[in-house]
Amino acid sequence: MQDSFGLYIHVPFCATRCGYCDFNTYTPGELGAPNSQASYLDALDQELELAAAKVQRPAETVFIGGGTPSLLGADGLARVLDRVRATFGLAKGAEVTTESNPESTDPAFFAGLREAGFTRVSLGMQSASSAVLAVLERAHTPGRAFDAAAEALAAGFEHVNLDMIYGTPGETDDDVRATLDRVLATGVDHVSAYSLIVEDGTRMARKVTKGQLPAPDEGVLARRYQLIAGALEEAGYGWYEVSNWAKPGGACRHNLIYWRDGDWWGAGPGAHSHLGNTRFFNVKHPARYSRLLADAALPIAGEETLTDTDRHTEAIMLGLRLSEGIPRDWVSEAADEVVGRHRQRGLLEEADGRLKVADSGRLLADGIITDILVAEDRG
Repeated sequence: MQDSFGLYIHVPFCATRCGYCDFNTYTPGELGAPNSQASYLDALDQELELAAAKVQRPAETVFIGGGTPSLLGADGLARVLDRVRATFGLAKGAEVTTESNPESTDPAFFAGLREAGFTRVSLGMQSASSAVLAVLERAHTPGRAFDAAAEALAAGFEHVNLDMIYGTPGETDDDVRATLDRVLATGVDHVSAYSLIVEDGTRMARKVTKGQLPAPDEGVLARRYQLIAGALEEAGYGWYEVSNWAKPGGACRHNLIYWRDGDWWGAGPGAHSHLGNTRFFNVKHPARYSRLLADAALPIAGEETLTDTDRHTEAIMLGLRLSEGIPRDWVSEAADEVVGRHRQRGLLEEADGRLKVADSGRLLADGIITDILVAEDRG
């Protein structure tokens, strides 16, 4: 995957802001009329043209995220994809994904995406519990995500993902079981499940600080993860990254580019890019983004040159979260004792020249990775 190239496109619009979210998103009231979807699309057209002239590689994957890309409608998303074709070009068999909020979709929307050439849809579900959605301040009804998944499948999408969040204050094990039952009934081929993280600066963080909401409990999060993993794997979904499960052939190829240290260009306000040993990111505010591109300047706010040590650290951090693991010789002799200890505990496995986190070690993957990197640094 070192030679793979993907294109990420950030859509910064949301109808409302969820209480737990710290993404680079803006509601209509925060932006005002001058920074409309039309001006964003015009600026994005220009960035794609300038970026394609620098990279000159066809996109093997395209992922439109946000924010709420579905607010652009099928026509707006088709325009974006047409512009990608006219600038970067699409490799044969390219995977083309868009995220969508279930409330801004309908059968005509999914039919329009298929006609435009999209191959994959990722739906923000979070939970089937109205009480959990209320705590998260999610602006969709509990059953809409499952109806949207059925509509996407009926439109001809083979690859549909449902995003799930677990560990929300007030959530119960039964809430999680009920959500899983609804997910499995849809027949989607991919599920992402992330533990709730209370990000600084969010409304949820302020509520936790004031004692209005309890902080997520680590023991509860561990139990919920095991519940989710057990249900999905029993139903035929294989884990391929610690927080992602797919039926055969359903893994997200775009995200695998990230996890396998491939290259991607991030277009749109605040988007991050990675090319070889360079990482860079765009200005965050849509107004400044548009102004820079109106002057035919790439909207890059900063960049970083990665050292060999940086690349090694990232390869270990990302690769050991994958079920495929990493080549054993990526880990230096300085960490042999740590690797051996975790193998004895049944948390790591070594076979065919590869080092992998065992099923029993998934919950502890981040700690295992830290132990290895610390040992290497000391060595």
